[in-house]
This record gives sequence, C-alpha cells and structure tokens, in this order.
Amino acid sequence: MGNVYQLIAEKIPDMSRAQKKIGEYILQNPNNVPFLTVGKLAQITSVSEATVVRFATFLGFSGFPELQQAMQDSLRKQLTATERLKMSSEVYDDQEKWVFNIFQDDISNIRSTMENLDMTAFHRTVDLLLNAEKIYIVASRSAVSLGMFLDYYLRILLDNVEFISSSELISEKFYNLNEDDVVLGISFPRYTQSTIKMFSFARERGATTIAITDNLLSPLVPLADVPLTASSRMPSLIDSFVAPLSLMNAIITQIGNSKQVDITQKLDHLESMWDYLDIFHKKSENTD
Repeated sequence: MGNVYQLIAEKIPDMSRAQKKIGEYILQNPNNVPFLTVGKLAQITSVSEATVVRFATFLGFSGFPELQQAMQDSLRKQLTATERLKMSSEVYDDQEKWVFNIFQDDISNIRSTMENLDMTAFHRTVDLLLNAEKIYIVASRSAVSLGMFLDYYLRILLDNVEFISSSELISEKFYNLNEDDVVLGISFPRYTQSTIKMFSFARERGATTIAITDNLLSPLVPLADVPLTASSRMPSLIDSFVAPLSLMNAIITQIGNSKQVDITQKLDHLESMWDYLDIFHKKSENTD
C-alpha cells in the first residue's frame, strides 16, 4: 500500500502491545485510517489518544497529522461511494453513540483546522479578495454548496463576485480574465476534474489563485498562489463541510470588518429593499 504501510509492518516487532494494536488495525484497514481523527482511532483500537500520538512519533513523524498525510499520500486511489458507505457502517457501529460520534468528529475537524491555520495565507486571502478587480469562485458537485454560501455573502459585501460551477462555462466566463482577477477554487475528496480544470486554466491566464481544500496533498495546491486548508475527514458517505464553513465564516467576517465604513450605505439600502419586499418574517405585534 505504499512506503508508510511498509514502514509500519517493518516496525511492528519493536512496538509495545498498545502500539501493535494501532499498527495492526492500520494495516488491516488502510482505506479507513487516513480519514480518522486521533480520537476516533484511539477509540477503535481501545488505546489512549496519547498512545496514538506516540505511535506516530515512534515511526519518525512529528505527530499524527504528518503520519495521516503520509497515509493519504500512499493511498493511490480515492475511495468510491460504496467503499465510504461500508467504512461508515464499520466505524459508526454503536447504535447508542454514533450520532454523538459524528458531532465529535466535526468538532475535531474544526479544532484541527483552527490549530493548523496558516494566518499569513488567511490574511493574504482577505487582502487579495478586497483588492481584486473581479472574483471568481469555482466549485463542483458537493462543493457547490460551499461555493454558493461564499458567493452569497461576498456579494453582499462586494460588487465583483461571480460563481462558476461548470467547466463548460469557462470559455465565456473567463474570456476577460487577467492578472488583476482572483479565482478561488474549492474542492475536497474526491476532487473533481472540472474544478481542477477551471483552476488550472485560471492559473495559465495569470489570475491569482486561492485554494480552499482539505490538505496540502490536494491537487489544487500546486496550482494555488495561496492555499488554505480545512479538515473534512469523516469516515462516512458524506463530506464534512463544518470546518470549511467555519473558515469561510472567518474570511467573510474579516472582509466585513475591513470594509465596515465602505459598505454601511449599501447595507442600509439593502435593508430598505428587504423591508419593502417583505423578505423576512416579522413577529406580529400584540394589539390587545
């Protein structure tokens, strides 16, 4: 399955009893483990989280995240939907606790994203979006939900945002694309070819590229001037977009804070329009 799995197999004779439990589980489930959190792997193998961390350092890695990336890199193929469904049933097999385990995995994804956030890349992203002549958001399939969310709020704050969800549209949409524009690509496993194609085309045209993806092994990263990562690991049929949404919340909030004076008049005007069009529910006043 690749060098990291070979390393684990070679090291098993020198491992402690607890470490052997982890190593044997990884070798028996090479498709599952790269997507598990420290807590989940510890729970499955009945060891402590500290033991999982020590297992990674025993193998020569700086910690579990580095080991996890090595395993993902060694995993030559992306899991199919059927394989992910099977993995989900194996990991979330406790009928009493599985709902809470999913919540816990999402919390772990947010914590991992927060702890590993590149603040230089984050602030550069905000500056690039604030100063772009035109902002294009590209995303496909399940990541369209993230693209629509970001597009909706950026449109409130800025006047130069466009969302593209199909590579068939790039000939028309990217016709005037230039080095003053920013293209923000969003993709998570299983990475879609259409998003990669749109992102690559933008790079060739000289636009500044920002990637929002799961880790630095993503195929978007080599094409990105600025990569931002958000953990989406969940041993399930679906992708966990809780952490990517939190990252986008932070970007939108920072842009709003930076443009607070500039957009006050626009927001007041929008509020007047929303009120005139009766967009939002209003609580009835008690006339008694």
